[in-house]
Amino acid sequence: MALQNIGAANSDDAFYRYKMPRMITKIEGRGNGIKTNVVNMVDIAKALARPASYTTKFFGCELGAQSKFDEKTGTSLVNGAHDTAKLAGLLENFIKKFVQCYGCGNPETEIIITKKEMIQLKCAACGFISDVDMRDKLTTFILKNPPESKKGAKDKKAMRRAEKERLKEGEVADEELKKLKKETKKKVSSKEANAKPSSKKKASGSDEDHASPPRSHVNVEEDDEEDDDVQWQTDTSMEAAHQRIQEQLSAVTAEMVMLSTNEPEKKPKAATQARQSSKAVSAPSEDDSKAENGERNSQTLVEEVKVHLKKGVTASQFRSFLGSLSGSPQDIVTAVYEALLDGVEKGFAKEVIKKKGFLLAAVGQQEGSQLRLLRALEEFCGKSNAAAVKEVALVLKALYDADVLEEEFIVQWFQEGLAGDKKDPKMWKNVKPFVDWLQSAESESEEE
Repeated sequence: MALQNIGAANSDDAFYRYKMPRMITKIEGRGNGIKTNVVNMVDIAKALARPASYTTKFFGCELGAQSKFDEKTGTSLVNGAHDTAKLAGLLENFIKKFVQCYGCGNPETEIIITKKEMIQLKCAACGFISDVDMRDKLTTFILKNPPESKKGAKDKKAMRRAEKERLKEGEVADEELKKLKKETKKKVSSKEANAKPSSKKKASGSDEDHASPPRSHVNVEEDDEEDDDVQWQTDTSMEAAHQRIQEQLSAVTAEMVMLSTNEPEKKPKAATQARQSSKAVSAPSEDDSKAENGERNSQTLVEEVKVHLKKGVTASQFRSFLGSLSGSPQDIVTAVYEALLDGVEKGFAKEVIKKKGFLLAAVGQQEGSQLRLLRALEEFCGKSNAAAVKEVALVLKALYDADVLEEEFIVQWFQEGLAGDKKDPKMWKNVKPFVDWLQSAESESEEE
């Protein structure tokens, strides 16, 4: 079966990983009963991760014709004679509206129905949540026939583990029950054996034998629960009461003595702390001065890069200019990233794609240069507005698609960021879906 890339924008990309089969149609019947059968609708819907009833209903809504999908036979019928090219164009519209992510264009999305009965697409690659236009006729059909919730690989593994543990616990419990039964049988048999000679003694026994029953007639449960019959009592005599009062008084007096001895020690400590705080206010520390100098140097680097970019230099000229700058490699890359995206309020991913040549020039072929760019992105998100943090996954996707960043360095940077002291939970939360998508794509390629 011939395959094609999902989405018209990706039709020329030979290395695009998301594919679907080409549509095959067949016109059936005559006159008023003529119908178009989409022969491979089930395979197409499976590739798009959408129910085949959605695509069939979409054709009917767009063409103004009756449409029906039979779940048992898997046949998709639309009333009237329609060309394959026309239906393929309508399928492209369906992909744009109900399959592709509105942020990054990736078709690996999941339909979500909110409590307010709004339809959204959640992207597994960038984590972006797209709001579907509810004016489309298909939305009412989707709300009436919501997609089945898929159990992820993690849920399936957890269920398997729970099942195995449950079976093991059941086996252990069965073995313990068997052991208990054997032990009780042995006890009962031994007691019965001991009880036979004692019964003879009862006939000609003394009064003591009649008063106290033999040990063999006591139930097994009473032997096990001997400790439960013990009752604890307190001594209520006058001597015991006086002794308890003396103990309480001695404990209180000891605490009072300790308090009196600790008070003079606290006073000189408070005085020394006050002196140290006054010294700290009067003279700035060396760390503060170093931090101020670092901020000044970074600002001057950013200004120098901005001035040079305004001259309209090429990427090769920009690379030679960066070599003449004085500063650490990390400071230079951070300054370049900040200078390129300074003043941008929204659409950071689009701006990154426009200026990827300058970012490639800043990264170069040096070891650890990609990690420097990722740290620069992290620092910029900390300084910039909330939109930069929100679009961080889109920026990473754009840099990854443009071959500026590689997968292993993105994953390494993400793991270091989670383990580090300076944590921005919102940023790492937004990055996590993209990293999960990268790792899942790698595992899928290994399985293939």
